[in-house]
Amino acid sequence: MKVLYTAEATATGGREGRVRSTDGALDLDLVIPKELGGPGGLATNPEQLFAAGFAACFENAVRLVARRKKMPVGQASVTGRVGIGPDDSGGFQLSVELHVRLPEIDADVAEQVVADAHRVCPYSNAVRGNVDVRIVVDPAPEVI
Repeated sequence: MKVLYTAEATATGGREGRVRSTDGALDLDLVIPKELGGPGGLATNPEQLFAAGFAACFENAVRLVARRKKMPVGQASVTGRVGIGPDDSGGFQLSVELHVRLPEIDADVAEQVVADAHRVCPYSNAVRGNVDVRIVVDPAPEVI
């Protein structure tokens, strides 16, 4: 693979610390969610960061596929949900659920665009076979 871009960030203090990118664009406090035994609060966590990154990357893959097929996706959106829980070996495992909205594309065609995007998206390719990923194409709102 020819690397075109490398992102770099440093975490200090683990899940109760801070994460910062080398360019300073990302500089966030981290907190353990209440559901994992932490205090919760107005800070982020690795699962939120992963959900945001996967959602943004997948939405871009959807746009790429649609553009190649000459389809409109102006109001497209992807919501990422990342779950974490114990696995059978004493460690932890992630699950991902992506909700894709393509209100300008017919439901059957949207399913195909999303399937193609799942093959193109680097996040999908990175976790394939290791993380359970469920993709849901949410229906477009009815026009009355």
